[in-house]
Amino acid sequence: MTQQGVRWSAEQVLALAPDAASRKAGSKLAAPGPWSGTGCGDEGTVWGLCKGSGSKPYQTIVDMADPSAPAYKCSCPSRKFPCKHALGLLLLWAADPAAVPAGQEPPDWTRQWLDGRRQRAERKEAASSGGGTADAEAAQKRAERRAQRIDAGAGELERRLTDLLRSGLAGAEQAGYALWEETAARMVDAQAPGLAARVRELGAIPGSGPGWPVRLLEECALLHTLVQGWLRRDRLPEELAATVRSRVGLPGSADGPPVRDRWLVLAQYDTADARLTTRRIWVHGEETGRTALLLSYGAAGRAPELVLPTGLVLDAELSPYPGGGQLRAALGKQFAAPAPGALRPPGLTAAGAAARYGDALRDDPWLDAVPVTLEAVTPVPHDGRWQLADAAGEALPVTGPACAGPGFWRLVSLSGGVPLRVFGEYGHRGFTPLTAWPAGPGEAVAVR
Repeated sequence: MTQQGVRWSAEQVLALAPDAASRKAGSKLAAPGPWSGTGCGDEGTVWGLCKGSGSKPYQTIVDMADPSAPAYKCSCPSRKFPCKHALGLLLLWAADPAAVPAGQEPPDWTRQWLDGRRQRAERKEAASSGGGTADAEAAQKRAERRAQRIDAGAGELERRLTDLLRSGLAGAEQAGYALWEETAARMVDAQAPGLAARVRELGAIPGSGPGWPVRLLEECALLHTLVQGWLRRDRLPEELAATVRSRVGLPGSADGPPVRDRWLVLAQYDTADARLTTRRIWVHGEETGRTALLLSYGAAGRAPELVLPTGLVLDAELSPYPGGGQLRAALGKQFAAPAPGALRPPGLTAAGAAARYGDALRDDPWLDAVPVTLEAVTPVPHDGRWQLADAAGEALPVTGPACAGPGFWRLVSLSGGVPLRVFGEYGHRGFTPLTAWPAGPGEAVAVR
């Protein structure tokens, strides 16, 4: 058994998979047939030998001493982490205690890898604590050089926005996406990835359907405001200046005072591009009432390390990032392993959700959405779309990937015409449902 004290569910295991193909391949190995020499130890380690196409079985190990960030080792040639063998082993461990017995002594090949991991971790900790002070002067010079590059890039972007408005928005449709991609590349050269991302979003608006000129003008205005905020950052209040730095793309550090609470995992989902997978995990504090966002990243072919499936409760400290209205935090010291809980977040009406988004825009005008829990809402169709309606007759339009995927139909099925409690992200595009709770007793159900 791991330090969690309980075996995971199949859903928790599959959340580790880097892609859909890995989930499918791992599920095929979740049977005792190809496995031998399996076991799990008291240190939170699961191991086994999986028969493959070669003469020697693949040696597969999963270190779950930290359940929120498992580590994997497999002798197969796959470049995915975790590979299908690690997923299959964990699925077997989750479903069949007899197939992966607990309380076993790790074999030598498992112990060697574990010892190496522990030793490397100790050396890294010793180096970080005994390395003395960093070269603060050199770091300051690097920061100044980057700020100068961003200044130059922001000035160029401002000129291009001015040229666009002077020549008319119709020119944006004629120029196509190449104009924006070239501008975004210049922002990358200026080391302002946040500006580059917003420029790329502008490039997609002219082809987005009726009303695109209005949307393009709105987004240009927001980008202009961000550029001016950066160029005048020394005159802004510190909280707003920190928000501007974050939106431009400068990395921040979670240097706020740690906040300990029992954090309910509201939702976990991944978004991916060709280079990076981003995992977003929303949590809610039982005592503080605070909602926070944990981010974890994985390079192509690797799942993000942090794993906190929906519905678990974590006794831990979170350290907030700077910035007005910023909800991002870093996971700090954990006082107990994540475990299932019966907590539910308090809910708002549809009107209350709209008011919360409006309040948040005062602190961060570039905010696309805020986390919101809706109380007693029912999914109902309206003019060819879906809405979540409350008892007062107010409703929020449903948008985002969930509206077109199987998760949303899971939400409709869970409701059956009965009001639910639904957590999601609400902004100017509408409400994206992520998790739902039934009206009576029942566990959280992920709907994305």
